[in-house]
Amino acid sequence: MTVTDHPADLAGRGVHVLDFGREFDGRRVLRGVTFDIEPGGFTALLGASGSGKSTLLRALGGLDDDYSGYLTAPESLAVAFQEHRVLPWLPVWRNVALGVRDDAPKDRALRALTEVGLADKADAWPRTLSGGESQRVALARALVREPDLLLLDEPFGALDALTRINAQKLVETLWQRHRPTTLLVTHDVEEAVLLADRALVIRDGSIAEQITIDLPRPRDVTAPDFVAIRRRLLAALGVDVTSPTPESEGSE
Repeated sequence: MTVTDHPADLAGRGVHVLDFGREFDGRRVLRGVTFDIEPGGFTALLGASGSGKSTLLRALGGLDDDYSGYLTAPESLAVAFQEHRVLPWLPVWRNVALGVRDDAPKDRALRALTEVGLADKADAWPRTLSGGESQRVALARALVREPDLLLLDEPFGALDALTRINAQKLVETLWQRHRPTTLLVTHDVEEAVLLADRALVIRDGSIAEQITIDLPRPRDVTAPDFVAIRRRLLAALGVDVTSPTPESEGSE
């Protein structure tokens, strides 16, 4: 499925970044970063720890304006972080509806919770949720705003392997259903190939490589084309793909 399968109401919902730069205490972290995300597209951003992935995502989310260069992004956006940031003193549905201006906020929250399979947890307290359920609450909180731009900052990083797989499938399903323009920051190369249309690799403060991921969905991690793209991304990240790595051993 491609963005052209959807109606023209996607127009104007893309992301444009031109010559973006950011420094901290005189140390230049990002410089000359330039890329676009087409409306409704799903892009993964990869790089080593400290490479500036989350810094760029925060700027796109309006959480940091101390940068150089130029960027445009839809005003209607939502962010899901690795830390699910569920407020323990509010029941689940109120966490989802937090900040929503609606005459019937609970009804709206329930619709979002139904989409992530948690309608039966609407009145539960966050302390009773598993890690995977808390992550789904965070996704429901993002969905309830019906954003044009969805920013995902390592949203599955704290989950166990099985829960992570299920959460990845859920994100793919929700993206195909609603088609927000999506940027996923991740360290997981396999996750990037599984979910995204394109992967951007940050190295030495700029975009070192852009790789199109034109694979049919749902994707098979054992398929030769999938493995080839994963190996290419690993190489772009500086991983020696000629010798075994824990990631390659688990996927090939």
